[in-house]
Amino acid sequence: MSTGNEFTLLKERRFLPFFITQFLGAFNDNVFKNALIILIAFQAANPAQSNLLINASAGLFILPFFLFSATAGQLADKYEKSHLMRWIKLLEIVIMLAAAAAFMLNSIPLLISLLFLMGAQSTLFGPVKYSILPQHLKPEELVGGNGWVEMGTFLAILIGTLLGGVLIAVQGNGPWLVGSAVVILAILGFLSSLFIPRAAPDAPDLRINWNPFTETWRTIKITRRNRTVFLSVLGISWFWFLGATYLAQLPNYTKLTLGGDEHVVTLLLTTFALGIGIGSLLCERLSGRRVELGLVPFGAIGLTVFGVDLFFAAAPVAPEASLIGAVEFLRNFSHWRVLMDILLMGMFGGFYIVPLFALVQQRSEPSYRSRVIAGNNILNALFMVASALLAILFLDSVGLTIPQFLLLAAIFNALVAVYIFTLVPEFLMRFIVWILVNTVYRLRVEGLEHIPDEGPAVVVCNHVSFMDALVVIGCCRRPIRFVMDHQIFKIPVLSFVFRTAGAIPIAPARENREILEQAYDRVAAYLEEGEVVGIFPEGQLTKDGEIGSFKNGIERIIQRTSAPVVPMALRGLWGSFFSRRYGKAMKNFPRRFWSRIELVVGEPVAPEQATSARLRERVVALRGDRP
Repeated sequence: MSTGNEFTLLKERRFLPFFITQFLGAFNDNVFKNALIILIAFQAANPAQSNLLINASAGLFILPFFLFSATAGQLADKYEKSHLMRWIKLLEIVIMLAAAAAFMLNSIPLLISLLFLMGAQSTLFGPVKYSILPQHLKPEELVGGNGWVEMGTFLAILIGTLLGGVLIAVQGNGPWLVGSAVVILAILGFLSSLFIPRAAPDAPDLRINWNPFTETWRTIKITRRNRTVFLSVLGISWFWFLGATYLAQLPNYTKLTLGGDEHVVTLLLTTFALGIGIGSLLCERLSGRRVELGLVPFGAIGLTVFGVDLFFAAAPVAPEASLIGAVEFLRNFSHWRVLMDILLMGMFGGFYIVPLFALVQQRSEPSYRSRVIAGNNILNALFMVASALLAILFLDSVGLTIPQFLLLAAIFNALVAVYIFTLVPEFLMRFIVWILVNTVYRLRVEGLEHIPDEGPAVVVCNHVSFMDALVVIGCCRRPIRFVMDHQIFKIPVLSFVFRTAGAIPIAPARENREILEQAYDRVAAYLEEGEVVGIFPEGQLTKDGEIGSFKNGIERIIQRTSAPVVPMALRGLWGSFFSRRYGKAMKNFPRRFWSRIELVVGEPVAPEQATSARLRERVVALRGDRP
């Protein structure tokens, strides 16, 4: 099992050159875009012409995502990815050389045309950018890698936007400075791409369909093949809808509601980007280096709570009041509440988006992964356009104020989250498991790599407390279908968790033989479908902390459907509120909170060697002397 943390990736050649390359690309995009927008704003004949050109520029940058994403996905699946990245970065150099000339010639029409080409170059880069991560990173590194990418992207957007504005504003030499900067950044991006390791093509025999319209529709259909992946893509697109809404309205919210000048806008944008960065990097720590879907509802809740609070955080200033700078803004204690809301919205946004990206990468079929990400990019662009249209509708036609519109967006977020979690209860189930396990225990896991990445398997574990199955489910990347006492399905919250997790109710033969036989049938069906089944061979909670004898049910399961058996042992749960150390479980007042527990996973046992006695010996050895 890999050790280290998310910062370890920055020392690795398999990640660092890629991270620098994608960061410089996003950075360059935003230097170029913001310099052009400011140039238009100050050179247009009148405000109406300025607004028209700025909106046209934004539309031209997004348009290639609709036209070329499907083609980009095919190219990323068909060709070796590091080589493809270098060609895309060479294209960026050519475009930026033309952009430098256009800046020096002060040709706005040419710059707007080049913005379309820059959007096309970004479109080509998107699918290969995300599909290369699962090839270079281990499964337990995927969340950390995506966290760095998301943090880097938002930081690049922020710094690039600021630098573009600062450089173009330099009297006399602004266009020359911007032109030089974008060319230098493009060259640096190409040079860093030379160090990206090879990543073999996922579908080398793919025939490219160059028709953007038919292939776009086909790409959307490919994205919809896996229901969970498609709904995750919709969740990502909704995040970009929210992000585009807040980022677009933040300047006028600052000016009209908070009475702040452009420096306050910069402060709030910096705070939001910092929140995204913190949340993205914290994901790996909070998820235990796994793709933890439980963080998605957690992030959605935070986005809603702090989005609603933003509405109540600041009292509107008088229209005639003069605008204040960042220092004066910070002197007002009530403004710190606004800053905290924006920081926490960014942080919970990181909790929300990083696991979704990692899930799409992990669960997409490798030969279609880049095209699924291309479908994601198409839908992202569509949702961002919808954000702009709804802003026009509610702010101009309906007449809402900006704080009211932002409040409406936060409420929409709650409704969308509830809808998605209703369609995919796995998200909510994982959230409940994550909250229960991480608020009660400090968990250490060892040997998860012994659970096969695919194919049928049976996991067996000692049974210490009523939390055992939740701990194991929460630790493992693959869904585990636990065989559980049928009585536990009568407990409201646990019933939802175990039914959503596909648990199998079982009863003793003397109590209900029909349920018993149905359980064995469901176990066999799961294994035949290549699933992982979990059982507690002791058949009941330990009453003395020791591991009891294993019943022969495991042998019956293996004889019927051959599969490797993975032994695992829980340590440190004896004496907890959910164990029987002090009598009946969950009847006495808890004696400890957030105690340290461990899950240790051993090497698989071949089915022909998986006897009850041998499996018990393995579990006893794994547990050691810590019950």
